[in-house]
Amino acid sequence: MKSDSMRLGFYYSLKPLVPRTIQILLRRRATRFKLHRSLKTWPINHAASKPPEGWGGWPQGKRFAFALMHDVDTAKGHSKCRRLMALEMQMGVRSSFNFVPERYSVSPDLRNELVRNGFEVGVHGLKHDGKLFLNWRTFESSAVRINQYLKKWECSGFSSPSMLRRLEWMHALDISHATSCFDTDPFEPQPDGVNTIFPFWVNGHPQKKGYVELPYTLPQDHCLFVMMKERDIDYWKIKLDWIAVHGGMALVNTHPDYMKFDKGELEMEEYPKTYYEEFLRYVQKEYAGQCWHALPSEVADFWRTTMVHQIGQEQLKVSVVGFS
Repeated sequence: MKSDSMRLGFYYSLKPLVPRTIQILLRRRATRFKLHRSLKTWPINHAASKPPEGWGGWPQGKRFAFALMHDVDTAKGHSKCRRLMALEMQMGVRSSFNFVPERYSVSPDLRNELVRNGFEVGVHGLKHDGKLFLNWRTFESSAVRINQYLKKWECSGFSSPSMLRRLEWMHALDISHATSCFDTDPFEPQPDGVNTIFPFWVNGHPQKKGYVELPYTLPQDHCLFVMMKERDIDYWKIKLDWIAVHGGMALVNTHPDYMKFDKGELEMEEYPKTYYEEFLRYVQKEYAGQCWHALPSEVADFWRTTMVHQIGQEQLKVSVVGFS
């Protein structure tokens, strides 16, 4: 684990020195290589379909859970949030917007507008510089500031930048739920998946409360449309259909930073927002009345009250190989 932390630390120290265009080209090459090696476990890892012990199903007898979240990585993404909010309101869905508090200026008016319209807000790391989990001292001092933003923004959800994580450290955060894992994603810096398409409980330490982990279960948009240069949403459809069959949680994490809302030529890290619209229409057409569409906090509340309290914490733990 120490050598992996050193490797990631070295990478994120060099990253600012490499032009973004070169970064993307190198990552695209690495993505092609990893894809070839992961055909049996991505986008579907069949081992992830097993429900937890004591599982009794989703609210209202729905077939599967469906949750939407957006990690807002940059000021550019922040500037697109209102257009994304309007798109989702028009389509009758709601989501969570997770902001990076010390990378750009987060508008209080935007946060309040989101909440007024039925959306929710979360904290997406602190600076999004890849250094949050380098060592305990760094994380401990950062956790103090993260908790201040959680309190100020009146929220309890945390999304980990780049899905870097140390689950046992995150008990220092005043959170009820987090997204820092995935069922399967070999393209992330810490590629170890949790092999489940269901939420799970992360036990607390003495005097520290536990929290619900909500792993994302559909490929992220940046991976599909920027790294892999896909020009359709087939991967999303295939994975969603598989999750529906097995009754899991379809959690989709997208980024307004990379959505293009205007007409014109796409930039290197953009994809048409129509891809996202098409996906939402697909869910509404194919699974109308079958899925429980809920905010991440609602999924976490359900899991905590129905599974953790009734079944027991010890039965709900999931072992995360490598970076637990």
